[in-house]
Amino acid sequence: MDIFYSFVDFFVKGGIFMLPIMLVAAGGVAIAIERYITLTRSAVKNRRTWSQVEPALMSGDFDGARELVGKDDTAISRLLSMGLALQGAVRRRDDVEKGMEQSMMEVIPQLQKRTHYLATLANLATLLGLLGTVSGLIRAFAAVATVNPAEKANLLSASISEAMNCTAFGLMTAVPLLFVHALLQTKTTELIDSLETAAAKFLNTLTARQSAKTQSHLELVKAAQG
Repeated sequence: MDIFYSFVDFFVKGGIFMLPIMLVAAGGVAIAIERYITLTRSAVKNRRTWSQVEPALMSGDFDGARELVGKDDTAISRLLSMGLALQGAVRRRDDVEKGMEQSMMEVIPQLQKRTHYLATLANLATLLGLLGTVSGLIRAFAAVATVNPAEKANLLSASISEAMNCTAFGLMTAVPLLFVHALLQTKTTELIDSLETAAAKFLNTLTARQSAKTQSHLELVKAAQG
């Protein structure tokens, strides 16, 4: 309870700008929790889907792979669905690759959305803290101008101490938000890298299967001619 009352006293002494900083902190926490949960779930679901689809791709069972990716709406399923749809319609690797790149351009913004707000909120908290401190100092100097000279030093010292609470609270909000922003960016980058890796493996498997079919066809032709 002592910690709670100390924080309330710290908050009250910080002045009116403590409230918007608190709102910024609440918004940042909400975004951070939502993004962390979403990215973590997406990564888990992608790994599960890939572990099911990869054996089908390696064995050349593209119809089975289409059935598997059609069962959910994960990022990797949408990506592979595009590749598998084109695999059944075209033969060139470049066409399939371009289609999957287009699908990646649709998936990536969904993974990155709202994360950049954390950096903006961190900067906003810092600026609000500085603004609150400047406002508090202006009031403090205006107040000491009308008091007894003997009381000026004590009043000015107390007022400056209270004004600094706003900057301290702004920094206490900004630093964790910047750290979480970097953490979420790292998780997003790792998730995007895993999708690109899966796409590359799919394309390599497709190319290998097409090469094997071409080689088998050429051997049959040679055998027939011989």
